[in-house]
Amino acid sequence: MTDSLFFDTDCLSAFLWVGNQNLLIRLYPGKVVIPMQVYNELSYPGISHLKARVDTLLCNGQITLASIDTGTDAYDLYYTLTEVPLDGHVIIGKGEAASIVLAKIYDGTVASNNLRDINQYIEEFGLNHITTGDILMEAYRRRYITEDQGNSIWASMLAKRRKLGAMSFSEYMNACDGKQ
Repeated sequence: MTDSLFFDTDCLSAFLWVGNQNLLIRLYPGKVVIPMQVYNELSYPGISHLKARVDTLLCNGQITLASIDTGTDAYDLYYTLTEVPLDGHVIIGKGEAASIVLAKIYDGTVASNNLRDINQYIEEFGLNHITTGDILMEAYRRRYITEDQGNSIWASMLAKRRKLGAMSFSEYMNACDGKQ
């Protein structure tokens, strides 16, 4: 699973809500991994249509599920992150914790928009991390989408109350250009 992307619920659902999950498959063929905790969160009533989209990707072999077995070091870390964090650390959600633990174990990348909660762990464990904005930037750089398409996708995500850190894809692109 090296170089795999371990998605938390928020980052994955940003693409699921707007029907752009195939963009993930095109960008990262064979590398999209959904922790079981994220899959379970998508089973909540009211968003079962999101789980149905994931089920289609699973049935087509386009993504994989990963679990954390009890009685392992991975589970101990997961439990620490979600139940009894070390001093100076915060409890994080199950999906975020699972994506962090699996990325740490399999030397992968965490795909999450929840920087406030996870940034401390990302830095502490030396993990690679991407956001929805980073994914759309990569799609743009590879010419899978235009700037206008990126703005349309971004606006649709914002309409579904996704927190993306900018008011438009163009604004996000300009901010990224300023960092380089």
